This record gives sequence, structure tokens and C-alpha cells, in this order.
Amino acid sequence: MPALLFLVFCASQVILIERALAQGSWKLLLDNAGIASMHTAVTRYNTVILLDRTNIGPSQINLPDGVCRNNADDLKQTVDCTAHSVLFNPADNSVRPLFIQTDTWCSSGQFVADGTLVQTGGDFDGLMKIRTFSPCSSSGSCDWVESSTEFLQDGRWYATNQLLPDGTQIVIGGRGAFTYEFIPANGRGKVALPFLEQTNDAQYDNLYPFVHLLPDGNLYIFANRDSIILNYQNNKVIKTFPTIPGEPRNYPSAGSSVMLPLLASDGYSKVEVLVCGGSQYGCYMNPSAYPTSSDTCGRIVVTDDEPAWNMKTMPYPRSMGDMVLLPTGDALIINGAERGCQGWGNQKDATLKPVIYSPSSAKFITQTGTTIPRVYHSTANLLQDGRVLVAGSNTHQYYDFTGEFPTELRIEAFSPEYMKSTYDGDRPRIVDAPGKVGYDESFTVTISIESEPAGYVGLSLLSVPFTTHSYAQGQRMLSLEVGLPVYVGGGQYEVSAKSPPYSTLAPSTYYMLFAVNEGVAGAAAWLRIS
Repeated sequence: MPALLFLVFCASQVILIERALAQGSWKLLLDNAGIASMHTAVTRYNTVILLDRTNIGPSQINLPDGVCRNNADDLKQTVDCTAHSVLFNPADNSVRPLFIQTDTWCSSGQFVADGTLVQTGGDFDGLMKIRTFSPCSSSGSCDWVESSTEFLQDGRWYATNQLLPDGTQIVIGGRGAFTYEFIPANGRGKVALPFLEQTNDAQYDNLYPFVHLLPDGNLYIFANRDSIILNYQNNKVIKTFPTIPGEPRNYPSAGSSVMLPLLASDGYSKVEVLVCGGSQYGCYMNPSAYPTSSDTCGRIVVTDDEPAWNMKTMPYPRSMGDMVLLPTGDALIINGAERGCQGWGNQKDATLKPVIYSPSSAKFITQTGTTIPRVYHSTANLLQDGRVLVAGSNTHQYYDFTGEFPTELRIEAFSPEYMKSTYDGDRPRIVDAPGKVGYDESFTVTISIESEPAGYVGLSLLSVPFTTHSYAQGQRMLSLEVGLPVYVGGGQYEVSAKSPPYSTLAPSTYYMLFAVNEGVAGAAAWLRIS
């Protein structure tokens, strides 16, 4: 028996290695979405919110008949009858125009417990705005709502939002805003955060700080090249970390970051953060030089007593890349440029080939490239079916369809290797799963698999982030505690699971629940943790 188990284990490892080396594929979904998406978020109805800025003149999609935006402060036109946000439906690749009133340029956002997207700040008349979008089915008429009674306490341009365990969200930083605040405020005022001022260099490399909610309820905050753990409840910095080697990593240098998957197998106790790419210091001040982007990733165990950066070299230099956690636990690094930094026309040599980083092997696997450059103001988001939606790219202040990097209205999907039809026999399809579970709660997921699983079928819980400017705000993944699959007949198996034990691990909201068998993921079911 031990020899047989060893052979099964070896065969399983060969399969996983082969799949890790396999290539993903690309598909053009839509030639013209009407807008270039600067901000993108996936809703629990499997629709996708695409959002650009106002103040750019007409887009390529009209608002419904008779609807226009009237704004005397608009930079291009005071009456605008075109949309600057749309709702995209990946099921049929259709779009529906949405109405946004104030300027959302370089704003931020986060989904809250009931699945509503709370969206904050921007520029000009949007600087202190709070907006909401309550998703509906693809046949519905949901639209943006802008509050006329609740406003931000500081103007937030290039800020970062994070959903908190108590259901509120924290909004951190922004250009010239060295503070944080809460939505809803519930009587709480803005709070000074000196760390943001300390990391504010001449080219503002502390914008869109990378923020990760830790299992103990504190926040890991990375800005420029430095990072801290903040106890936001009493405004105490309780840990500082070594400076990451190399270049600045935040906007406008435009690296990216993910917190690697939290694992039930170690009690969710080990926390690692990955930071990749960026631009050389000074790029934003001398953009015509187009300096070579960073080719390094830094990985740090936040929970170590004496943490240190472990540096790796990527296959390509990359700034303006997006990092997407996949249900397999790997990190996709996609979009960006090999030279330059964020800003109008500040980039050269688009990085057309994504790479997949495996946390277990600490290696990068180069993937098949796209033909569409995605540089400044582009996005990438995981869809419920396992694909990655790629949208946006506009290196111009207004819509301009000329030059090396024209305003990009096309939408693509990148399908990681686990989507290949050759793996359909091993693909776990969720037949039944609860729509809602509490904390530390046992539940069962019924899956269908053509071939008998060789061992555990994993369950991955992934949030739906608000993605903009190379950072997915609120992105997190948990690998849940599961039992061995039990055959119940008809090609179906039951997998017992345990939900996260507390809200600091998974704040109450909607998540995508993926089943993963031998490195192959099926489509997700929506699960509300409450």
C-alpha cells in the first residue's frame, strides 16, 4: 500500500508540473465597449462594472435617449450625452450604459457586505464624493447613485479602500492626503498617518498604497518602498519592515502587490506579501527618458519575527502590470510596459506576455502573449468562470485613437491553462453549494467530476476586488479546510468544508467559491460570508 500511494503521489506531481508548464489562451470578447475602463469590478450577478473618468469629452457609447450629464465645470463640454461607465455581461458580451455624474478619475472603491460597490473620490468635482452601485441581474436597470448628504472628510485622489471586519471600509491616502477615514464614518473623524507623509517623495510614489487586511485584524500598508503594520483602531504602527530593494513600487511607478493565499492547512497563520515590478525613481519627473522598468519581485513573510525580502527576477521588466490571484493559488502578472511609468504617454515597449508565479515553486512561467498593448489605465479581473477579463488602456488625457498606444475600447479574456478542454475530465463542477454561511461553520459542496479524484478536492474562496492603476483593492484568497470527497453516485461527490473562523480572515461580503482538482478549476459558485 505505501508503494501504491507513492506512485499515485508521483503521478499527481507529474500532472501538476505538466499543467504548470501549459499555456493559456486569449480571446477577443468585444471590439468596442464604448469606454476605456480605468476601474473594473465584477459583481455577484457575473456582470462587470467598467468605469472611466468624466472630463474627457464624448465617449463611444450614448446614454439612453434624452439622458445627458449637465456639468458647468466639465473640462471638455458642459452637456455630455455619452456614458462614462457601462455594465458588461460576459455571458453575451453585451454592454449597457450607466450614468455617472462626477469625475471618477483615479478614484477608489470596495464591495461591502450586501454586495454593493462603494466608490470614493476622484478629481475635480468628484474629489470628495461617495457613490454606490447596487448590482442587479443583467436584465435589470441598476445604476450609480451619488450621495448628496455624505462626503469624504479629505479629498481622495489615488487613495486605497479596504473592507474591514466590522463591515465598514477604510479609505487610506491620496495625493496630499496623509490620513485615513471610514465609510460610514459613524462619528469617526479622519486620522493622520505620518507614514504616508514619510513615503511621499518628489514624484509622489506613495499613491494607491498597497493595503492588505491581516488575519489578526490589523493592516499591512506598503507605500513607495517601505511598509508597516497599522492597528487602525488606535492608530498605532505596531511593526515596520525592511525597505524593499530596487525601485519605487507604488503609483506612478506602478508596481503591484498581492497577499498570497491564506491556508487553512496552517491555521491561516502564515501571511506572505508579494510585490512585483515598478519604475525607476525619477521616471515621472523625466518621462521622455523611458527608463527600463523593474524586473524584480519581492516576497516577505509578514508574520515572521524578523521578516526579510526574498527577491526574484521576473522574465520581463514590468511596470503597470496587474496581479490576479487564480483559484489554483498562483498569481497571474499581466499587462504593463517594459519601459516608463504611469502618466500620459510615459510608457514604451508594452509587455504583451503575462507570466504566472507559483508560490509553491517560487518560479515564473511565461504565457502566450496578446496583440493588444495594455499600459496606463488598464485592468485585469478574475471572472466567475475562471477566465481573466482584461480591459482598458489609455495613455492620453482624452480619447485619442492614434499613435503607438491609442485609447483602447476592446475587451479580451485570458484563459489560464486550467481552462483547456483537455482537462475537462478532471474539472470539478459545483452542482450544489450553500448561498450563505456563517463563520466557523461546517457545510457541504456537491461536485461533479468525470474521472475519480486522486485525493483532496480543494475549495478556494476569492474576493471580488476593485481594480485600478495596477492594484486590485481588497483582493484576497483563502484555501478552506476540506475533507476527502465522498462518492454519492451519478458521478457526484460531496466535499465537506469549514468556513473561515472569523471576520478578520474574510470580512462579510460575497465571494467566489472555486473547486480545484489536480490543478484544474471549475466555475465558481457565489457564497456570502455573513
